[in-house]
Amino acid sequence: MINRYFFDIRDDRELYPDEDGIEFSTQREAEIEAAHTLAGLARDLAGQEDRPDVAVEVRTEAGRLFQAALIFEANKCKQ
Repeated sequence: MINRYFFDIRDDRELYPDEDGIEFSTQREAEIEAAHTLAGLARDLAGQEDRPDVAVEVRTEAGRLFQAALIFEANKCKQ
């Protein structure tokens, strides 16, 4: 069965809803797409001084299924 999965992006400040979605036959395919999306966000944010935590929240029309999150956490070293 084909389902349409929506990949909403959330950062520390806002939710960016996916209004189009992508069709997949399995949730596993949607999980892989969420991981690829998160990897792209990590690359885009890597050069920023103040990186927000981000999450890809995946849902179908029936509701939320799962979330993939990227948390930027640095240990503060005294120099």
